[in-house]
Amino acid sequence: MSATLSNEQLTSIANEYGTPVYVYHAEKITEQFHKLQSAFRQSKSRFFYASKALTNINILKHIHALGCHVDCSSINEVKLAVLAGFEKENILYTSNGIAFSEIEEAVELGVNINIDSLSNLEKFGRKYGHSYPVGIRLRPNIMAGGHLKISTGHEKSKFGIPIEQLDNILALVEAHDIFIAGLHVHTGSEIKDVSVFMKVADIFFDLVPHFRELVYLDLGGGFKVPYREDEEGTDVPLLGEKVAEAMQRLKDAYNRDFEAWFEPGKFLVSECGYFITQVNVMKQSGNTTFAGVNSGFNHLIRPMFYESYHRIANISNPDAPIHTYTITGNICETDTFAADRQLPEVREGDLLVFYNAGAYGFEMGSNYNSRFKPAQVLVIKGQPHLIGKRDTFEDLLRNQVEITF
Repeated sequence: MSATLSNEQLTSIANEYGTPVYVYHAEKITEQFHKLQSAFRQSKSRFFYASKALTNINILKHIHALGCHVDCSSINEVKLAVLAGFEKENILYTSNGIAFSEIEEAVELGVNINIDSLSNLEKFGRKYGHSYPVGIRLRPNIMAGGHLKISTGHEKSKFGIPIEQLDNILALVEAHDIFIAGLHVHTGSEIKDVSVFMKVADIFFDLVPHFRELVYLDLGGGFKVPYREDEEGTDVPLLGEKVAEAMQRLKDAYNRDFEAWFEPGKFLVSECGYFITQVNVMKQSGNTTFAGVNSGFNHLIRPMFYESYHRIANISNPDAPIHTYTITGNICETDTFAADRQLPEVREGDLLVFYNAGAYGFEMGSNYNSRFKPAQVLVIKGQPHLIGKRDTFEDLLRNQVEITF
């Protein structure tokens, strides 16, 4: 049975910690990681949690305790990973358009590094030569992902070194004797089609002969998780089977045994998350009934930014007759969470829960309109633990410096 939190548990947490509040279920994260381990048991695969999805230190510690590794998108995420207890060899830093000084810091910390530009690759070669193994992030010119804004492998994407610049890469490698330990391709997020990952494997098949010291082939992340009631996620067991076949094909062709690396973020934490809000006001306008909640895109921006869908439930009145509502926020912008959504009768004061809120929810939050960021609660073995305090007014002023006029 899948690990879930009940309406009663969520209501109790809302009553104890107030709303809006983010709630995470530790056992669901564990369940998702075990799915990966089971699906990829036939290959030498390593999983690096894409920590940008949710960086609370307690989540990182739980991920570490499971035996999962960690992927970082900034030097500060690397430092958080170190603080959470991850060993340097189990930390991956995949840079993107960053100053070379960040790469230098990552080298000082001794972590795995993927470089995504010819410019930084040249600087890296000049300074470190063959002394420090490094990976290269490539852009394969593959369009994939659930939305253009989360598609990272197409020909107009800023991410990675375009694969047609292979000759430039090889020239730098030779000129500076760079130790290329890995090749990395991440095509996007919300990828359901297993064949997309196999296209990446085919690209690696052609590239492997050019790099004599390769240890790993990094296929990125982006596994799809179901957001809608009728959706299915990536067939992870099938993907594991196909990856094992691809790795065996490489071994047979080149007599080289590679590790397959993956960077799941949303897959591990999306379904563990619940975002609980309370209805402030009901408003009728023509045929539209608005339910205005005590949150906005300052807390959950995905529906406005990506046009993403989140299941919503009225846990205060779950058995009432169904009506149609447009769920909106309290921010002075257009912040519609869901339009024309069918829910059990919604009343002022009811609790509405947004599901699949663990990834890129709190993490992309802000203090826009000088609103407070919500509290965060982690449920472990049925017991809620506060892992992030709700902002106070003092937090709004914390980094401001008053001057005398």
